[in-house]
Amino acid sequence: MDMTGKTAVITGASRGIGAATARVFAEAGANVVLMARTGEAIGAIAREIGARALAITCDVSSWSQVKSAIDQAVARFGRIDVMINNAAVLGPVAMLREADVAAWDKGIDINLKGVFHGMRAAAPVMRKAGGGTVLTVGSGAAHTALEGWSQYCASKAAALMLTRALDKEERGKGIRALTLSPGTVATDMQREVKASGIGPVAALNWEDHIPPEWPARALLWMCGPEADRFLGDEVALSNPEVRAMIGLGA
Repeated sequence: MDMTGKTAVITGASRGIGAATARVFAEAGANVVLMARTGEAIGAIAREIGARALAITCDVSSWSQVKSAIDQAVARFGRIDVMINNAAVLGPVAMLREADVAAWDKGIDINLKGVFHGMRAAAPVMRKAGGGTVLTVGSGAAHTALEGWSQYCASKAAALMLTRALDKEERGKGIRALTLSPGTVATDMQREVKASGIGPVAALNWEDHIPPEWPARALLWMCGPEADRFLGDEVALSNPEVRAMIGLGA
């Protein structure tokens, strides 16, 4: 897909799916805005990409920081065509009766409020321009409760509802809202899962996980009209038919 002249904003862009997505969109010709709490990491990726990349240190749990980042993106590139809400944390991985309350709250702030902040900041910009695409990296955990994963499952389920709400409110104004459920991906989050030893996902081997380039390519595909059948809903990479549409491996 040719994204020349378009601008994509990616949260959680310092590593894993976010970093791979920044590279994939840049290769497709897009301007990319990398947002993460670790400025050094996103700065290195932005330098690798070149003049069409902008790195902004940002904690998505803070509305003022997200709003400022979107304003900076518009000031630099003049537009936002794609908003990718990718930033998320897994923890605390613990039984509800033992979960650290502060860590649980922080997870909700990032995984749920962070998605809301991204949508809230980007939607008015897109609406004024006549449209855009808002993509959220979700999870199968939005549909299935997993032992020890109360924060992650609850926040991902709620984030999916935000996608559906945005679709209801803004589809008529040209804003496309979709969620990607990538399955298990070979990122640092899966190392955390493995280390926890809790639940069936922790029992998976590293080679069982897909590479982060797969969801990155899926997110690029979701910007095109072939993904319109999924508007307001979820694209699941666990579905072999979906992978075939995108051109990913079996």
